[in-house]
Amino acid sequence: MNYRMILNILGWVLKFEAAVMLLPLSCSLIYMEKTAICFVICILICFLFGMLLTKIKPKTKTMFSKEGFTTVALSWIVISIFGALPFVISSSIPNFVDALFETVSGFTTTGASILSDVESLPKGILFWRSFTHWIGGMGVLVFLVAILPLSGGNNMYLLKAESPGPSVSKLVPKIRSTAKILYSIYSVMTLVEIIILLFGGMDLFEAMTISFGTAGTGGFAVRNSSLADYSSFIQNTVTTFMILFGVNFSLYYLILVKKFKEAFQSEEFRTYILIIVVATLMICLNSYPLFDDLGNALKHSAFQVASIMTTTGFATDDFNRWPEFSKGILVILMMIGACAGSTGGGIKVSRLIIALKTVAKELILTAHPKSTRKITLDRRVVEHETIRSINVFIMAYAFIFVVSTLIIAIDDFNFTTNFTAVAATINNIGPGLEAVGPVENFNGFSYLSKVVLTFDMLIGRLEIFPMLMLFSPYTWKK
Repeated sequence: MNYRMILNILGWVLKFEAAVMLLPLSCSLIYMEKTAICFVICILICFLFGMLLTKIKPKTKTMFSKEGFTTVALSWIVISIFGALPFVISSSIPNFVDALFETVSGFTTTGASILSDVESLPKGILFWRSFTHWIGGMGVLVFLVAILPLSGGNNMYLLKAESPGPSVSKLVPKIRSTAKILYSIYSVMTLVEIIILLFGGMDLFEAMTISFGTAGTGGFAVRNSSLADYSSFIQNTVTTFMILFGVNFSLYYLILVKKFKEAFQSEEFRTYILIIVVATLMICLNSYPLFDDLGNALKHSAFQVASIMTTTGFATDDFNRWPEFSKGILVILMMIGACAGSTGGGIKVSRLIIALKTVAKELILTAHPKSTRKITLDRRVVEHETIRSINVFIMAYAFIFVVSTLIIAIDDFNFTTNFTAVAATINNIGPGLEAVGPVENFNGFSYLSKVVLTFDMLIGRLEIFPMLMLFSPYTWKK
C-alpha cells in the first residue's frame, strides 16, 4: 500500500475544500453575516492540514486498484468531517454527529436532513449546504484529476472508484482530458439552469442553490416547503434539469462530437425515459383525485417521478398523502435510480437492464441447455467480469440494506419509516415515507441510527466497494 501517496492526495483534497469554502465565505460577506468568521477559521484549518499532508511526498506515484479505492473512500470521509466544521463552529448544527449527517448528506447528494427550519439558517451556511451537492455530484477526485497530475498515469482507478455505474470508460485517450470534459459539461449545464431560473423570477442566491441541488441531484432546498412555493415555470424547469442530470454524461459528449445516432440508441437512455414516462402517467391517473385538475396532477407527478428517479429529493407536494399505489411506484423508483455515469444514485438503470437480461438468459439455458446466448448492451457484448460485479454488487447492496434496517429498527419507528429511511440514504435520495417523508426530517433517529444512515449515504454514493475496502484486512496487507 502506497501510504505516502494516499496522504498526499488527502492533502490536496483538503486544499481543494479550503478553496471551495471561499464561495460561502463570499456569500456571508455579501449578506454581512457573522458566520463569515466561521468560514475563515474553517478555511485556515483545512489549508493548514492540507499543507502538512501535501508535504509528504510519495516515493513512487504507482497506483493499483486498492490504492485507488482506499484513496477515494478516505477522501470522502475526510472532506465530510472537515466540511461539517462550519455547521458546528457557527452553532447552526452544534452537535457534531448531526452536523456530519447533514454534511455527508450534502456531499453524497442525498438531501436527507436533520433540520426542521432551514429558513432560520444564515445565507452563507445555506450556500455551503447546497454547494456540497454540486461538489459531490461529479466527484471530488474527478475534479482533482482534471487539474492535477495526482498519480502518474493511473488515475483511472480513482475515476472507477468514484464514478457511479457498473463500468467507467474513457471519453478520450487521456484520463485527465476525460475529467475536464465531464466537469465542463457539468458546469455549463449548471450555469444554463441558473440563467433560466433567474429568467423565471428567482433571485441569484436561490437560483444558484437550487441549481446546485439539481445538478448534483441532491435536494437541499432553502425553503422549508422545498419547491412547493415556487411558480409552475420554475418547477417545470427543475423537473427538466433533474431528468437531464440523471442521464449518462457520455451521451452529452457524443452529442458534442455529433455522434447523434450512437447517443440516442443507448438502451439505458431509452429505458430511463420510458420508466419516467410510464411511472408519471400511472401516478398521475392514480393520484388525480387529490389535485384540482389533470394538468396539476401531471405536473406534480412528473416532478416527483423525476425527483425520485434521479435521486434528487426535491418535493412540490407531500407524497405521503398520495395513494398506496403511487407511493409503491416511488419506492421502486428509489431502488432503480438514474443512469450510470450521471450524478444520480440508486442501483442504476444499466445494472437493472443487465440483471434482467441475465435472468432471461438463465431461463433460456434452463429450457435449452445446449443453446448459446450472450448478453449485450447497446449491441456490445457484456463481459463476464461486468456481469459478475453486478451480481456481487446487488448481493452486497441487499445485505447492507437488511442489516441497516434491522439496526435502526431499535428506535422503534414503524417498518415503512425504517425501510424507506435506509432506501432514501443508501440510494442517495433524501426523503422517504411516513416519519421521514418530504415534510419531515431524520432528527428523530438516535445517534446510532444517524451514524448507520450516514455510513449508508457514503456507501451508496461510492457504490459499496470503496467503503468496504477500508474494513478488509487484505487492503492493508503489503
